[in-house]
Amino acid sequence: MKETTKFSVRVKKIFRQLGPGLITGASDDDPSGIATYSQAGAGFGFATLWTALITFPLMASIQEMCARIGMVTQEGLTGTLKKHYSKFILYMMMLFSFPAIILNIGADIQGMGAVANLLVPQVPVAVFCTVFTIILIFCIVRYPYQQLVKILKWLCLALLLYIIVPFLVKPDWLDVLKHTFIPTIHFNKEFIEILVAILGTTISPYLFFWQATMEVEDMAHSTRRVVVNRRLLRHMKTDVNIGMLFSNFVMFFLLLTTGSVMFKAGMHKIDTVEQAAKALEPLAGKLSYLLFALGVIGTGFLAIPVLAGTLSYIIAETYGWEQGLDKKFQQARGFYISLIVSLVIGLLLHFLGISPIDALLYTAILYGITSPVMIAIILHISNNKKIMGEFTNRRWSNITGIITLVLMTASAFALLYFQFK
Repeated sequence: MKETTKFSVRVKKIFRQLGPGLITGASDDDPSGIATYSQAGAGFGFATLWTALITFPLMASIQEMCARIGMVTQEGLTGTLKKHYSKFILYMMMLFSFPAIILNIGADIQGMGAVANLLVPQVPVAVFCTVFTIILIFCIVRYPYQQLVKILKWLCLALLLYIIVPFLVKPDWLDVLKHTFIPTIHFNKEFIEILVAILGTTISPYLFFWQATMEVEDMAHSTRRVVVNRRLLRHMKTDVNIGMLFSNFVMFFLLLTTGSVMFKAGMHKIDTVEQAAKALEPLAGKLSYLLFALGVIGTGFLAIPVLAGTLSYIIAETYGWEQGLDKKFQQARGFYISLIVSLVIGLLLHFLGISPIDALLYTAILYGITSPVMIAIILHISNNKKIMGEFTNRRWSNITGIITLVLMTASAFALLYFQFK
């Protein structure tokens, strides 16, 4: 009994210490990400399982650089860009980031509403979308940063629902291991497109901005004076690695669930999260369907504040407004108004008849174009001694960063090639 209590205390202590890295990683598995992984699993079975292993070190490396930039400079990425780079780069980054983030918010709200409608068909999708948006606005404006972080950390547990589902459907585990460690690549348009979509979903520019800004917020809310040193950076790296590992772990199980259920049943075309949830019910049972659907709603509540918050921080840092989730509405009006407007525009996409799939396609294109540029800038900042002092990149960070840059650049060209072919 004592051993159990000690273990419980240790787990709670670790959970309390986790912060920006965990939330950033978990928010990566948003409803739009779930749709992408469902498409991959349904369309190609276990063939893309290996991508969960490949993307982990790459996204962990970039997110660690962003976190380190935030901690050392005490500014978000936008503030660092504004101070050390040309306005052209700053405004081009904003030009591509804004529509992508808005479309992502809209796709996530629609996904949550559609899945909620499956659970309670008597309530229209539009009503659920509106109610979810109002709840999100209320929570973000009402609760200060520290309370919001606690809420977001508990919402991360919603992702654990996806780890349960494969054990209910009982896949062929030897086949799973084979496809996890031996990459499968089909050289055709459909497979290359889904690989590009997976990369764009897991390594998204909005996560770069959120990670850096949240490290600044976290340090500002520390009860004691924080001095950046190697020990503090190790703690940050642990947080980031756990967050990214958690994200990829969930991604793996989503691919596994849809690959073992839908692909084997001949359901190769899944366009939306509600289609994926609905398909599970007759094939894998009511419980699997319910867990999948609840997970979509939980991850939406987790990811949308990250998306909207990222956009608000970018605007506020660009124009020098008061900012921060810890501030009251009256203290940071511009910051909160831009956040509310982004959510309302995202909601309006449903009423304008813009489909989630179209929104996701446009988002993928914009992220695909923006990611290589942002990764190149992050690498440049991380190696700039004038900005980072003694905390510049080490060799392994540069190696993984350059691999990520090359991969994302190739993905961007592949994405554009297939769209305009």
